[in-house]
Amino acid sequence: MITGGGPGWGRLRPHLAVLALAVFVVASVNADPYIYASPPPPYVYKSPPPPSPSPPPPYEYKSPPPPSPSPPPPYVYKSPPPPSPLKV
Repeated sequence: MITGGGPGWGRLRPHLAVLALAVFVVASVNADPYIYASPPPPYVYKSPPPPSPSPPPPYEYKSPPPPSPSPPPPYVYKSPPPPSPLKV
């Protein structure tokens, strides 16, 4: 009586063992449980920051305006001097 499946079975047995081991390894690597990932939160628009203020212009010295001419003094009437006495 022939046990073990026949004369070719002895040569095929190592190949089947390697194949079974490979199938087991691939099945165990791919057997990760599915993890449900919730959808991302809705997109919230954020406006860009306001532009930074521009620097002030460079300082330029401006001399003060000349003083305005003062008004003339008020007119005051002066009577002429009395005539000098005539000398004879």
